[in-house]
Amino acid sequence: MDFKTLKTFQMIVKYGSFARAAKEMNYVQSTVTMQIQKLELDLGVQLIERGHGKEFRLTEAGRLFHDQSMQIVKNMEQLQTSLSNLQLGETGHIRIGVTEPTGSYRLPGILKEFMSMYPNIRISLEFASTPTLTERILRGELDFSLCSAPNRGNDLYFERLFQEEFVALMPKDHPLALKAVLAPEDIRGYRLLITAETCPYRRRLEMVMQEMGNLSLDTMEIGSMTALKFFVENGLGIALIPKILVEPTAAGTTIRTLSGNLIYMTVGILCKASAYPLQFASQRLYQFLKLHLSEQSTF
Repeated sequence: MDFKTLKTFQMIVKYGSFARAAKEMNYVQSTVTMQIQKLELDLGVQLIERGHGKEFRLTEAGRLFHDQSMQIVKNMEQLQTSLSNLQLGETGHIRIGVTEPTGSYRLPGILKEFMSMYPNIRISLEFASTPTLTERILRGELDFSLCSAPNRGNDLYFERLFQEEFVALMPKDHPLALKAVLAPEDIRGYRLLITAETCPYRRRLEMVMQEMGNLSLDTMEIGSMTALKFFVENGLGIALIPKILVEPTAAGTTIRTLSGNLIYMTVGILCKASAYPLQFASQRLYQFLKLHLSEQSTF
């Protein structure tokens, strides 16, 4: 007994005719007759009593089978539609990892537009650092992430999309506010507010400091990237921060551009190498993000 046979039986009952059922399903009538005969043989009961000519009626077993197989046919048709929509990228559940500030400042507007176009696609977001997101991707817990480039290699695929521009944020009356452009060595001697140790932006800063001769800095660790500007507003120090976080600049603070390697951080799409190219709804969202985020690129 298979789905096609169940559907054939339902069509015979619906139209009251073997010939009409055959026409609707694009079969020859003999095929329909053989399907029902095999179905009755498999079940061990007679479902249809044939009369003279084209007349027939359902047996008691046939009525029971018709009533209880209707939902099976409906469920199978719905499943076929769902699988077809999944293959077309029209439906599905996408699990995305994202780092800040991309998650809070760039993604909401893009996802709003995407979800209005594809209302049957469900999206779950996880905010974390790049190392954490990398591990979750490798464990199969996320489909892909928007983050910085990972440290580890061959089993991952990373495609850069845009560069996050950095500026120095400081109180308006800070001594460094007198300079139009800051170099890494200018920061020495002033308290620098930094993010958590696992943050790729902090690691980038530390690498630049080492390149400049391992400059020693007076630092204060702030666990949240988005919280840095509020600590600057209260005069606790200066911060190297993505420009998107501080536009427009809050009262009492000002920004200065940075020279050299401090001015950007590359952000892109990260997934398992074996999962690329992405499939179904993930591929549709990937293309949408690539289009909209690449427009913001400074490459």
